[in-house]
Amino acid sequence: MTEQLGAVGEAAGPGAQTSDRTPGPPPSPQGLTSAEVRQRVEAGQVNDVPVSPSRSVREIVRANLFTRINALIGALFVIIMIVGPVQDGLFGGVILANTVIGIFQEIRAKRTLDRLAIVGESRPLVRRDGTAREVAPSDVVLDDVVELGPGDKIPVDGVIVEAADLEIDESLLTGEADSVLKTPGDQVMSGSFVVAGTGAFAATRVGKDAYAAQLAAEARKFTLVNSELRNGINTILKYVTYAIIPAGIALIISQLTVAGDDTAEAVRRMVAGLVPMVPEGLVLLTSVAFAVGVVRLGQKHCLVQELPAIEGLARVDVVCLDKTGTLTEASMDIGEVRHLDPDAPVDQVLGALGAADERPNASMQAVIDAYPAPEGWTTSDSAPFSSARRWSGVTLDPPEGENATWLLGAPDVLLPAGHEVLAEVDAFGARGLRVLLLARTELSLRDALAEPRRVSGAAQPAALVIIQQRVREEAPATLQYFADQDVRAKVISGDNALSVGAVARGLEFPGAEHPVDARQLPEEPEELADRAEGNSVFGRVGPQQKRALVGALQSRGHTVAMTGDGVNDVLALKDADIAVAMGSGSPASRAVAQIVLLKNNFSALPSVVAEGRRVIGNIERVANLFLTKTMYSVLLAVMVVIAQVPYPFLPRHLTLIGSLTIGVPAFFLALAPNRERARTGFVNRVLRFAVPAGALASAATFVSYLLARHIYGGNLEAETSTATLTLFLVALWALAVIARPYTWWRVLLVLAMGAGFALVLVVPFLQDFFQLELAGVTAPWSAVGVAVAAGLALELMWALLRRRTRAEDAREIREARETAEAGRPGV
Repeated sequence: MTEQLGAVGEAAGPGAQTSDRTPGPPPSPQGLTSAEVRQRVEAGQVNDVPVSPSRSVREIVRANLFTRINALIGALFVIIMIVGPVQDGLFGGVILANTVIGIFQEIRAKRTLDRLAIVGESRPLVRRDGTAREVAPSDVVLDDVVELGPGDKIPVDGVIVEAADLEIDESLLTGEADSVLKTPGDQVMSGSFVVAGTGAFAATRVGKDAYAAQLAAEARKFTLVNSELRNGINTILKYVTYAIIPAGIALIISQLTVAGDDTAEAVRRMVAGLVPMVPEGLVLLTSVAFAVGVVRLGQKHCLVQELPAIEGLARVDVVCLDKTGTLTEASMDIGEVRHLDPDAPVDQVLGALGAADERPNASMQAVIDAYPAPEGWTTSDSAPFSSARRWSGVTLDPPEGENATWLLGAPDVLLPAGHEVLAEVDAFGARGLRVLLLARTELSLRDALAEPRRVSGAAQPAALVIIQQRVREEAPATLQYFADQDVRAKVISGDNALSVGAVARGLEFPGAEHPVDARQLPEEPEELADRAEGNSVFGRVGPQQKRALVGALQSRGHTVAMTGDGVNDVLALKDADIAVAMGSGSPASRAVAQIVLLKNNFSALPSVVAEGRRVIGNIERVANLFLTKTMYSVLLAVMVVIAQVPYPFLPRHLTLIGSLTIGVPAFFLALAPNRERARTGFVNRVLRFAVPAGALASAATFVSYLLARHIYGGNLEAETSTATLTLFLVALWALAVIARPYTWWRVLLVLAMGAGFALVLVVPFLQDFFQLELAGVTAPWSAVGVAVAAGLALELMWALLRRRTRAEDAREIREARETAEAGRPGV
């Protein structure tokens, strides 16, 4: 063993980079001593890669404060502070308040993530001072000896020092589909995981030097990378920029020309035209909505490891569920052992099988609980359970008689098709029971591992082990939620198809009457996609097939969420659009998941999906408001430039209108419940409303302004007040449209905003502060009439948009049903 450990440096390969250290004696197989650990910590040879997916407080403040939008608004604020008065600089205070709120909410989300990340992190088992102990991943140091078992994620790079049938899946790093059998001296890389067997390795590269450290750090950033929503907002901002630049330049020239000698007034009205063109609150509210989503999910013990997962949740239309640990509880009990060979020492063999498994899965744990290790029996060879081959085995030396090789696993794998015992297995499976076969084989265990196809012809049945699984109490209500929300659920399990179908039937799962044995599925992608869409329950699905089924559904345009807890789910979890792992699941499954249900509560899934829909749906809702403001500001500037008249507003007027019709209500609307499933086409839908709504608002405002100029004949303050009234009423009408469907608080919100504006009109101090006074009767009532006409046109436009949206939704549902039916005949 010492020689193997001494070969650590060479095994890493000539091109490998190891942490800088002073050459010394190789670590002991018993692990490091406390003194050696301290020495390495002082030398900085620790695995100091942060586990938390959040940014630092400094990064949060910088990201929220130093933005292009804040720079533009800040420059305009400085200009207003130079020419005065102070009330025209109110927009600067609004931006500052928004930034502070954004920083506060994101720091709150960071603290939630940091706390949950510590709870949810997998803790490797390292040998120190001759004993094995759990440590945090960040506490692993160079030369630590780390123990491995099924489902463990390898936290750092290293070299194998002990191996007992140790199989490691490196597909997440290399793309190689087959697991790799590791022996002492072989290299292992961080990011890979154990699928079978046990062993230990010595850490050779830790922290940022580890192979997968940079990839992991990039994947865990607290950011909206590859977010359709963020990409859509960026696209909108790009178009807005194209419109703002020429409109802003023309407005500046126009106002300086029209104002004559009053340069200060021209500057104020120029700034008033430029400020509302910038949708300053849209990016902020997007960040706030996501941050609040993280906090809300954290309160439900859901750890969000990648922020875009919240957006993806809103778009999910297919959720793939692993049966064991998701629909059923992870723990199991042996209900019955049916003896097939009366001479076989079944109880002793089962006890010996359990004793030989150092890292038992749920099924083997049930065997261990029921059958203690027999006295006098020794194990000369063993093979741990593998989800790929679906059996485990031992070679036993009994106290009396000859040694024999015993296998425990899936009956339809250990026995040839048509064997009489399989009929009995199917009968148990039809009742929703998991069945394992205990069989003796004349093959040696090494031959069985080398040539697994020979096993079914050489196995001699000894007993059927009937295992009972408890369906989670919350499963029926959760599945009903998915059905109500038009999310199609599919069960993808490695268990016998009949058993999976029986459990699904007990939950009244659609399609449970036709469970599919995945071994009969076609490999051709199009045919596989047809079968995946046309069926709902799949059994005997291997790890690669789970991945293939997820990919097949994605190829048909579905947004797929995958839930799982075992090492056999890792590949499918990694490829799914949204991966959800159970907190009690394998470290590997938790590591690749974007969301971890820390309390293993399946009923939390509806909350997770609902939170995603709330975030995305509400951001789209408030984006309509912000872009409507941008559109009417740009178009109004164009009209002013063409007509060569003073801009009808001062900054204070648009700050008032923007706050009451967009800023304040947007915060409430962005955080309200929303159950509509998000769809693609965010930009088109927002522009479909914002462009005509902005055009109506700008046209109505400009008509009212021209009427006021005709009525008042040069009283600019009165003309501005009339235009302000019209614009506020049209913007409030747009808010009332966007706030639908109405609830009591939404009605109250719209009425409160209207009351706030009315208060400004009747309170003398506020009239003077905002420079608003409605003189006479003709102009104000003309302004109201123009606003009502624009509002009715807005209602007509909204009705047409809703009809078009419903038609598109109906077409999508019809196409989905037709596609699903097309795949069903192949059952």
